[in-house]
Amino acid sequence: MAKKTQAGTNVQQVRQQNAQSANNAGQYGAEFASETNVQQVRQQNAQSEQNKSQNS
Repeated sequence: MAKKTQAGTNVQQVRQQNAQSANNAGQYGAEFASETNVQQVRQQNAQSEQNKSQNS
């Protein structure tokens, strides 16, 4: 029988969902990173810095 907390939460199910969520987060992170154009981001950051110094 599955362990349940006083509130009726199925502990095993929560652990399983947490593990699955952690796996999905890892996949998402890798996918997101692979689509990032580092050079473009650096260029945009430099442009942003220039705009800041002009506006202040």
